[in-house]
Amino acid sequence: MTEHCVAWTDRTETTAPNGVAKRHLDGEGASLARITVPAGTKAPRHSHAHEQFVQVLAGSGTLETEQGTKAFGPGSVFHFPPDVWHAAEFVSETVLVEVNLAPPSHSRFA
Repeated sequence: MTEHCVAWTDRTETTAPNGVAKRHLDGEGASLARITVPAGTKAPRHSHAHEQFVQVLAGSGTLETEQGTKAFGPGSVFHFPPDVWHAAEFVSETVLVEVNLAPPSHSRFA
């Protein structure tokens, strides 16, 4: 049975070698993640087959896309359609909430 109300602290945290810490909540056709990114971290140019939304809760940095480079901070929201490249540099420790939607062929909503 799926819990309808959970706290991020109740989710298992995984930490990558670069110090990026993630907590996930997975659903059918979508996932939600809370991510803490250390200052100085760089996310190289990449893309994914799924649509993604990201909200910046705390911290700052720069986002690079085909539209150029833009500074971000608390309250910024990113939207990446499938297969659109993006890169980021995190100036200060940054906390993000990320929503990943399954590609249409994998979604129960298709």
